[in-house]
Amino acid sequence: MVLDKFKKMLSVGRDISDDEYVEIDLGQERKDKKVLVKLFNLRNYDDINNVLNALREGFTIAIVDMKTLRQRDSIELKRAISKLKKTIDALEGTIAGFGENIIIATPSFATIHKQPEVDKDDGKNTKFDVN
Repeated sequence: MVLDKFKKMLSVGRDISDDEYVEIDLGQERKDKKVLVKLFNLRNYDDINNVLNALREGFTIAIVDMKTLRQRDSIELKRAISKLKKTIDALEGTIAGFGENIIIATPSFATIHKQPEVDKDDGKNTKFDVN
């Protein structure tokens, strides 16, 4: 009964019989959801927006080279890194430095394994220490 009313609503101006049907191809809407590792170079503060947009899409791991911006303007670099950290926190992702000039940022589906830093001067002598 409800189905008959629904058919009448859809068939305004057309005659629909019970034998007619509509095929829906669900495969057309499927996107290729592969992980993309993308390299970015920060030359100025505005370049961080490209990184953030790629991360917001959800399938990009960003590797950011910040050497150029570090040499030009350290204040702008700090602003860009702060903006990147806030976005990664909102996306529940992970961010880590790799060396002095590289930052790796991932969305929530990936994590970066971070080893705890070992304090070299912890006051303990081992058999390899030379006094």
